[in-house]
Amino acid sequence: MHRDWPDILGGLALAAIGAAAAGWALAQYDIGTLRRMGPGFFPAVLGGLLTVLGLVVALPALRRRSDAPGIEPLAALAVLAAILVFGLGLFRIGLVAATAAAVLVASLPAPRPGWGWRLALAAAIALLTVLVFGFGLRMSLPLWPRLP
Repeated sequence: MHRDWPDILGGLALAAIGAAAAGWALAQYDIGTLRRMGPGFFPAVLGGLLTVLGLVVALPALRRRSDAPGIEPLAALAVLAAILVFGLGLFRIGLVAATAAAVLVASLPAPRPGWGWRLALAAAIALLTVLVFGFGLRMSLPLWPRLP
């Protein structure tokens, strides 16, 4: 058995990102008061919460032993590629297609064979994304590709 390195490193990464965000908000923006919150209040609170969450994940993992495998390079590469596909495709092919493509790319290294479940998952997540961001939050994201 060895240490639970994914939880340790992941928790510390979350804590570091949260601390950096809170520090940036505190240094660059006016925090204000609880009655009259400034522009830095919300980012500082979220950064602090992310720091606490990261420590809640990392600290217990220091004492915990795990037989879980480490980070799988193909899975990590697929997730990074999915983020890149979504980011580059959002305004070119629309929210629906970019979300579906990102899910398909992220699911490539999955051990379960077959394309049926991947397509069903991509369709379900694309629908959920449209419902939440398109209709629920009314964000001005293109749902479909823009035709010339």
